[in-house]
Amino acid sequence: MKAQHITELLVGLAAVVLLARLLGALARRLDQPAVIGEVLAGILLGPTLAGDAISGHLFPADIRPQLSALATIGVAVFMFTVGLEWDVAQARGSGGFAVTVSLSSILLPFGLGSLLGLYLLRGHQSPNHTAFVLFLGIAMSITAFPVLARILTERGLARTTLGVLALACASIDDVLAWSVLAAVTALSGAAGAEQWRVLLLVPYLLGMLFVVRPLLRRLLARSGTLGPAGFAGILAGLLLSAGATEWVGLHFIFGAFLFGAVIPREQTARLRAQIHDQLGQLGQTMLLPVFFLTAGLNVDLSGIGLGGLRDLALILLVAIGGKFAGAYLSARGKGMPARQSAALATLMNTRGLTELIALSVGLSLGIIDRELYSLMVVMAVVTTAMAGPLLRWILPRRLVEAEASRESVSADAPAALRD
Repeated sequence: MKAQHITELLVGLAAVVLLARLLGALARRLDQPAVIGEVLAGILLGPTLAGDAISGHLFPADIRPQLSALATIGVAVFMFTVGLEWDVAQARGSGGFAVTVSLSSILLPFGLGSLLGLYLLRGHQSPNHTAFVLFLGIAMSITAFPVLARILTERGLARTTLGVLALACASIDDVLAWSVLAAVTALSGAAGAEQWRVLLLVPYLLGMLFVVRPLLRRLLARSGTLGPAGFAGILAGLLLSAGATEWVGLHFIFGAFLFGAVIPREQTARLRAQIHDQLGQLGQTMLLPVFFLTAGLNVDLSGIGLGGLRDLALILLVAIGGKFAGAYLSARGKGMPARQSAALATLMNTRGLTELIALSVGLSLGIIDRELYSLMVVMAVVTTAMAGPLLRWILPRRLVEAEASRESVSADAPAALRD
């Protein structure tokens, strides 16, 4: 790189970090997740408001490959931490409640989203119509586990029965959604002429579960803290796993998530917290804001006419209505009270950064075009921003405090809900 390009890169990164931090803090002051402000920072720096006047000056074409590389690492680290936090025991402890609600909150929006995809094909061309329709379905079905967990903590619901069940439902939702997205990615022909590599996914999965996981269990059991060598090993494993799934023709996010998920949870709480802290600081402070920037550079809402507004209205209707109805009706069918069912359905509608990552996968593979990508980003922001206010309206603080003081979460959560 030339000296000029290095200077431009460093100045651009500083601008991204500061603006994301500022708008993230502003979002929190407005009782919104910080991710809302950080996403808006990326959009503001993109072409929507000022064309290339800002983005072309701060982020010229010569440095954008480097920004994309940093964004890739940031997403890989984030997906690793999502896998690290994913706990299958949450689903087991909820009996069949979480499985039933998760399936309903995926199947209904998935079906409606696929039907919407058939309609949107008329105005948004895609080289693979089947992948396009299925991708629209899964994009409507995603729940952002990390944002949901943060909302529960901030509202004092994390240790209530509702909070435990919401986390269990979201954890199952995550795995199902990423699994379907992996299938859509393979169907899109991401591996090109090397499509046969997808067959290597089976030995890769077996190796992660029956070789890597036991090895990690033995290694982590020997050390009480995570030293430089251990951290380097974790980081190398994350990058190698992400690279492996990218090579076989899926996407690097799946390998990053799986490596985090296979790290043992038994007697490793302190080590996992250290891993999360050491990776999370750099990722959340710089790498993820760079991802929000690269996402924002692809969002252009300046040319959306009446047709685009109509498509956006349909997307919001299907995304919000399908997810809410699927979760609410299923929860009510399992005996959950109406108010708690509505709160759970609202939480399951939270999409956040998880949705943005899925949309970036669809855009990078050419499944969706830039205009539809822009509309779907708006949907992700709206559904995430509405969760907090709706939850406060459905469950006022006095009810949350009363419930938290009244109940202690038991292993038999669905039975507690029916009492």
